Amino acid sequence: MPQGYLAIVLHSHLPYVRHPEHEFFLEERWFFEAMTECYIPLIHIFEALVKDGVDFRITMSITPPLMSMMTDELLQQRYSQHITRLIELAEKEEERTRWEPKFHRLARMYKKLFINASRTFHDRYHRNVLNAFKKLQDYGVLEIITSGATHGYFPLLGIRRESIRAQVGVAVDLYTKLMGKKPRGIWLPECGYNPGDDFILEEFGLKYFFVDTHGIMHAETRPKYGVFAPVYCPSGVAAFGRDTETSKQVWSVNEGYPGDFDYREYYRDIGWDLDYDYIKPYIHPNGQRINTGIKYYRITGKTNHKQPYNPDHALEKAAIHAGNFMFNREKQVEFLAGIMDRKPLIVSPYDAELFGHWWFEGPQFLNYLIRKIACDQKTIKLVTPSEYLAEYPVNQMTVPSASSWGYKGYHEVWLEGSNDWIYPHLHKASERMTQLASMFPQAQGDLLRALKQAARELLLAQSSDWAFIMKTGTMADYARKRTKLHIHRFNGLYEDIKWNKINPSWLAELEYKDNIFPDIDYTYFLPCKSKTAV
Repeated sequence: MPQGYLAIVLHSHLPYVRHPEHEFFLEERWFFEAMTECYIPLIHIFEALVKDGVDFRITMSITPPLMSMMTDELLQQRYSQHITRLIELAEKEEERTRWEPKFHRLARMYKKLFINASRTFHDRYHRNVLNAFKKLQDYGVLEIITSGATHGYFPLLGIRRESIRAQVGVAVDLYTKLMGKKPRGIWLPECGYNPGDDFILEEFGLKYFFVDTHGIMHAETRPKYGVFAPVYCPSGVAAFGRDTETSKQVWSVNEGYPGDFDYREYYRDIGWDLDYDYIKPYIHPNGQRINTGIKYYRITGKTNHKQPYNPDHALEKAAIHAGNFMFNREKQVEFLAGIMDRKPLIVSPYDAELFGHWWFEGPQFLNYLIRKIACDQKTIKLVTPSEYLAEYPVNQMTVPSASSWGYKGYHEVWLEGSNDWIYPHLHKASERMTQLASMFPQAQGDLLRALKQAARELLLAQSSDWAFIMKTGTMADYARKRTKLHIHRFNGLYEDIKWNKINPSWLAELEYKDNIFPDIDYTYFLPCKSKTAV
């Protein structure tokens, strides 16, 4: 019998980026790169573990925007073209590097990686990789949870409680439609929690969520077990706290595993290194150099003179790090088990895109870790939050504090000088959406279409990604444009609906461009019940 448990949580999210009005749109590559480097490699790892009979549990959020992109026919077609071009480039690289053994081997490695991704995408799952994750959930090894409809940051949207209710309700509906069952848990976007939000989660049947460490440790009543057991909110929904030690081992810039010198260097890509005329067919059509995904160097150290990447050394290091991670969890659990009257739970949440995209060896690290936990020790066991709650249904009741997992732990990332201008617009639009829902609670025909589209535009404007990108300064112009665009479209629809001047052709254009949530229920924006207020 294990002395304690480990819950690994992978948060999978990308903003909804889909531009049918353009033949090539740079930001759509965020999704294509994550498909090739993260989501499909994780599918391969999990399926191999199932095939080998390894008993494991992983919790994984797949946000509604990501689910929507995975199942969108246009993006499926464009990813098909993307991976086909990558295979073509890898074949050219295989030929170009034939007299450079260190690089030739890597070119062949990438060719194999891209071909396997293409086969999984086209042949095995017929362009819909969400079905792969659904299958793994049906096997019982994955517990897939939901998130906010467009990853809106709840604490800063909460001045209009209807917005949070819509973010949750629309998300639960989409999950139920695509996964064939209701979600048990939710990843609060950016781990952003505000006391009282849990009543909205309870309304939609959600059983648990996650907060950062200080959200638990600064709770209204200090938790008896710290972050090593869940607490119940007054609503009856459970809150799980993040363990800081496991976070540091993976996330820390200076001490985390992904910074090891033997791992692949993310920032050296042939899209920037090779002759312009040679690489031009595989970069932006306007001639702008971009990453291709083919990278030949290892981190090496803080130097511009990078050494060639050696996959054998990198995989060996991933196995060593997996063993070190497991050893530390064993010692952590042994200590905690000696002072707790129940089996401790260590909650380790990470952005899924770290594994494969930023940390190329990340999927193999998980592979080694899961196998080692299953075969090399008996101190810890992998579980899901649902399983832990089933074993320990009685937990302390308290109210977690307002918190996030962003820089400094609260709201500063999403509310500062570069992005604070968006919130008066978002709050006013939410107020107007509630007004429209109250005026027309049972709409039909074009009025119904317009109300649904207004709700879509508002939700898309609320995405926390835009404020985050403005803060970091990467692609900030795009983030500002997206925010303004959706607010402008919402306001236009509001005026058309209010004054009975709906333009069917313009409405059809918006439905074509912003087609997320085809079955959206705009009445979620009706005034909230009193118990959800704080």
